[in-house]
Amino acid sequence: MEENNSLVYGLEFQARALASQQAESNDVRFFVATQSLKPNNQLHVVDLNEDSSGLQSRIFAHPYGEVWRLTASPHDPRLLASCYSMLKGGTQVVMETALLTLPESLEPKDTEQEFLTFENVETLATSEYGAEIRTTEFHPSDPNQLACVVDGKIVLFNRAEAATRVVAEINAKNVPKFTTGRWSHFHQGNHFIALHDCSIRSYDVRDPNHVVWSIEEAHSQMVRDLDCNPNKQCHIVTGGDDGVMKVWDFRNTKEHVFARSDHHHWIWSVRFNTYHDQLLLSSGSDGKVLLTCAGSVSSEAPEVITGADAVEQAGGSEPREHLADGLLQTFDQHEDSVYGVEWSTADPWMFASLSYDGRMIISKVPKQYKYQILL
Repeated sequence: MEENNSLVYGLEFQARALASQQAESNDVRFFVATQSLKPNNQLHVVDLNEDSSGLQSRIFAHPYGEVWRLTASPHDPRLLASCYSMLKGGTQVVMETALLTLPESLEPKDTEQEFLTFENVETLATSEYGAEIRTTEFHPSDPNQLACVVDGKIVLFNRAEAATRVVAEINAKNVPKFTTGRWSHFHQGNHFIALHDCSIRSYDVRDPNHVVWSIEEAHSQMVRDLDCNPNKQCHIVTGGDDGVMKVWDFRNTKEHVFARSDHHHWIWSVRFNTYHDQLLLSSGSDGKVLLTCAGSVSSEAPEVITGADAVEQAGGSEPREHLADGLLQTFDQHEDSVYGVEWSTADPWMFASLSYDGRMIISKVPKQYKYQILL
């Protein structure tokens, strides 16, 4: 796949749920699910064949409802969590979340079979906790632990037994509804970070009443998404309706450490590159995907050399040229709001983006930036 030749995958229906393969895999694989009002929604497993530079897909029926959010387990390559809405009684719209297990073989058993079926579907019991399910997040290190964001609650589930059951509930005070949430990669996996209106709050799951830290008015308008830097403790990135992407060090919650306002409308998705966290992706309602460098606040930030070392280096070879902070590239092949963007975990230079019109595009980081980072 050449860097300038993005691969386009089109879906039959509108879509806003995108996830990348998280568990150990050598394959570039993305999951995308549709959002149709009719009961014929689908989940597509899309693989990149790097030899032929083509895309191969397997399509699963998702008759449970229109998918709003999709997450992939970092422990089991066959396990996904889907958050979806469905009609009950013909008039009432309800939201549910379910764990979907893919079969071991993705090849259809019957050549005439139009859609594949999941090996197992387990619906989580969330109805008594609220109506609006924002996300179901797999724990980064414990394969049996899940967190589900429902209205103004964070509901913790455990899968250790035959049926997944609720083990704890965080009921946020004075918060009618969260926007979304994610586990922190650090602190032994005991912290869950949630977004509310313009603010960010981190909760210790061992103590439901304990807010570890909070950033009030983090954005001037609603904050839509966040991601945790997997390589640098205490750093998160957020994006919101103000069109600003901000990196925070939550040891100092008074001010962000990096910010860019290159989007012209709401930001829906922000992601750190797993391997080279100076690279950030963001996507928004302006139909654009932006690749940004935040090298000065990354785990790969250039060291400041002083004294004798600086003199020694000045007399030797030329200093290495680092990528400058700022917007690196605008990807504008989409024609609708881009609700999701995800890095591949198999190839650190490849990513996928999904717009509401059902177009998923797989792109690569331009070579000049890749070589500046590597060489």
